[in-house]
Amino acid sequence: MTVRILDSPAAAGAAAAAVVRDCVQDKPDAVLGFATGSSPLPLYNALAESGEDFSGVRGFALDEYVGLPPGDPRSYATVINSEVVERLGLPQGTVRVPDAAAADLDAAAREYEQAIRDAGGVDLQILGIGHNGHVAFNEPGSALDSRTRVEELAERTRRANARFFDSPDEVPTRCLTQGLGTILDARHLLLIAHGADKAEIVARALQGPVTPDCPASALQLHPRVTVVLDRAAAAKLTDTGTPA
Repeated sequence: MTVRILDSPAAAGAAAAAVVRDCVQDKPDAVLGFATGSSPLPLYNALAESGEDFSGVRGFALDEYVGLPPGDPRSYATVINSEVVERLGLPQGTVRVPDAAAADLDAAAREYEQAIRDAGGVDLQILGIGHNGHVAFNEPGSALDSRTRVEELAERTRRANARFFDSPDEVPTRCLTQGLGTILDARHLLLIAHGADKAEIVARALQGPVTPDCPASALQLHPRVTVVLDRAAAAKLTDTGTPA
């Protein structure tokens, strides 16, 4: 595991963007895994400003809310389209999002897993981390070998995401999410986090025990992980080298 600590969220975003650009330069048709939320936004900003050609990239989003109508501005399909596809100049349809509007969600989850396999797997998976340690929407208690599935959102997650909705009651209670096992299948994991409010969970994830109670701790099981933090998010790490 490689941990890089930068002075600001923007600097962390630029450093993380360099990892993505290296991947795409080595493999112009790379399969990227895209995260949503606030953590990867500095990364996407830096990629959009880089002027790199990402037109050959294919991708998969980590998750999607269940219960939002197609085209809802708060859906992750809409966010991915505006923050990733349009800004990076990707052809429409090249980034797939879980079909959380499917009549059979379990079948949609299986189809998503198969689509990732059919694409040859994910070359580089971008990740954020939630305050309770979730990655994608794998909430505490998720099995470390879990696959894409329907997941109930933790109340803390719903409260954190309520800022995107008119009221907390509008936040969906379920999602369709890649599992921890699905994420760990990617060849390279790139975690980005910033802000003092993430410091405690970053330390637990990177230097605490590997446990379903902190889903992001599963990253310690992967052979190739790059972590990019600003100094505030790294404040509670006890060792700024490679975590144990």
